[in-house]
Amino acid sequence: MSEQSILVGLIGRGIQASRTPALHECEGDAQSLRYVYRLIDADELGLKDSALPDLLDAAQRTGFTGLNITFPFKQAVVPLLDELSDEARSIGAVNTVVFKDGKRIGHNTDCLGFAEGFRHGLADVQKRRVVQMGAGGAGSAVAHALLTEGVEQLALFDIDFARGQALVDNLNERFGAGRTSLGIDLAATLADADGLVNTTPVGMAKLPGTPVPVGLLHARLWVAEIIYFPLDTPLLRHARALGCRTLDGGKMAVFQAVKAFELISGNAADAGRMQAHFASMD
Repeated sequence: MSEQSILVGLIGRGIQASRTPALHECEGDAQSLRYVYRLIDADELGLKDSALPDLLDAAQRTGFTGLNITFPFKQAVVPLLDELSDEARSIGAVNTVVFKDGKRIGHNTDCLGFAEGFRHGLADVQKRRVVQMGAGGAGSAVAHALLTEGVEQLALFDIDFARGQALVDNLNERFGAGRTSLGIDLAATLADADGLVNTTPVGMAKLPGTPVPVGLLHARLWVAEIIYFPLDTPLLRHARALGCRTLDGGKMAVFQAVKAFELISGNAADAGRMQAHFASMD
């Protein structure tokens, strides 16, 4: 075994079903690394969101190599960091923190993860008009990925108007005026859309349901999720029943983990091996 010891944690809420620890640890085992990955579930620990600074302090002081950050902390963690990668700064959200030379360095591997999954599962779909539900940390990364992958018009819907408008402004500044708009009439927008992407937590095991009324779905849509626990969400089941092409959150989960593993460990990861391990956990 290597003398290198790597201690990693995942900070989030309702993450007991996460496959990320096993993905990282099995890849570490395959590379003969002493790789330990721990869940830091604010729900299980009974912690408020305000505990995030203390959790980062504790991880840094106790020798963690890095952290993954998930719902609902991907944006809240940004001001607590010393440096950001260019991509994390542009997206405004962080899902990977590396502790190095006394500094906290934030990265975003969600954008790459969704883009890779999209290329693998929905490469040839129509991308004229796409509806995205959610403008949070994951939503920001996915929106960047969608526009990079050639979506012509992206309509964002979010329960927080100010947050949604801020993301729209950020995207239009980066990708061109008018590429993104804040959605108002969901029914009318979906009726004319080619695709629907859910980046909200609605559909997770802890938040059952669908992010849009299922009566608004139609067979011309392709539908993508970023949720992977459960892998088969109610939204995807309803969409498939209508004949929609679908993309579950599994590929994004794997590809973001591949990059996060590399950032934290400093070693290249075997994406094929990690995909196979993810599939074996079904």
